[in-house]
Amino acid sequence: MGKLTKNQKAAAEKLDSAKEYSIEEASALLKEVTFSKFDASVDIDIRLGVDPKKADQMVRGVVTLPHGTGKDLTVLVLCTPDKEQEAKDAGADHVGLDDYIQKIEKGWTDIDVIITMPTVMAKVGRLGRVLGPRGLMPNPKSGTVTLDVAKAVKEIKAGKIDFKVDKFGIIHTSVGKASFSPDKFQENIMEMVQIVSKLKPSSAKGTYFKSINVSTTMSPSITIDKSSISGI
Repeated sequence: MGKLTKNQKAAAEKLDSAKEYSIEEASALLKEVTFSKFDASVDIDIRLGVDPKKADQMVRGVVTLPHGTGKDLTVLVLCTPDKEQEAKDAGADHVGLDDYIQKIEKGWTDIDVIITMPTVMAKVGRLGRVLGPRGLMPNPKSGTVTLDVAKAVKEIKAGKIDFKVDKFGIIHTSVGKASFSPDKFQENIMEMVQIVSKLKPSSAKGTYFKSINVSTTMSPSITIDKSSISGI
């Protein structure tokens, strides 16, 4: 194990790795254990008591965080010409169809979210090999395949994110930036956890929330006491 830096030691001294902190305490500690010179992302890891190998226990959904993620997402809208101006007016960074499909086929993926329409999915579908592994493939369940592309763009820009449990039963996503206030951390975390709670599969037995941890990009992980979050 490598030597800890001065900042890593200072962060570790503020935390008890064996303790579970209330959501209020954890939200405040995120500010205290972050020493990065850049505006680090705040991530949440939710370990669930589900078996993702079973189709009826796959947990996937969308959440609109009250304060967004703090990241200005780059949005591409693949749509028919009659929808292009709507998408641009809503704030899309890139708008088009065939020209962007060709760019993606050549390896261009300098985007965070792709929104498209059901009527052009036949064309977009062939990009699955490129977009799938990068988590960029549009999906009706996440609201990224829709006729109302303007609404979808506005929601994404406002902080709507798509999440799903991985093969280890963990949901990992960003819930803000280190520059946020503790109140904003708390409200974003609560919204995320409460949405996941509502998605509990009926076939999942035993403890649903096994653990909830938050951290910034370069900080130690903070374990949240599940009982401090209402509605789960």
